[in-house]
Amino acid sequence: MEILYNAGAALAYGVVGMLVMVVGYLIVDLLTPGKLHKLIWEDGNRNATLMVSANTLGVAIVVLTAILSSEDGLAAGLITTAVYGGIGLILMSAAFLLIDLLTPAKIGDILQQPDLHPATWVNASAHIGVALVVAGAIS
Repeated sequence: MEILYNAGAALAYGVVGMLVMVVGYLIVDLLTPGKLHKLIWEDGNRNATLMVSANTLGVAIVVLTAILSSEDGLAAGLITTAVYGGIGLILMSAAFLLIDLLTPAKIGDILQQPDLHPATWVNASAHIGVALVVAGAIS
């Protein structure tokens, strides 16, 4: 039945999307000093929360576009979704590092601060911007 196939495809794409988002979270965690788990869930740090939120939303934009543009066939679609998601993560990480390199303050240190810092908004918007560029390139 078509409904079962479509339900299975939705589940498979959902799993791939979640895995890419988890990898994105782990990358942000690696790029920043301290543990995001502690910064966000224990300390309620707004800078870290904004950064991870932008990363997650950016990955979701790329994954959605990859799904909508995916090849015929579930297996090929899942592979292209994972590949494009990975490209998005690589480019968002590069933007993070490039901004960190070109600006006087280190974003990793800023993410440790309890008060929301304007530099976090710049980096977060770069994540979304890079994701939109990748999404545009996919479609």
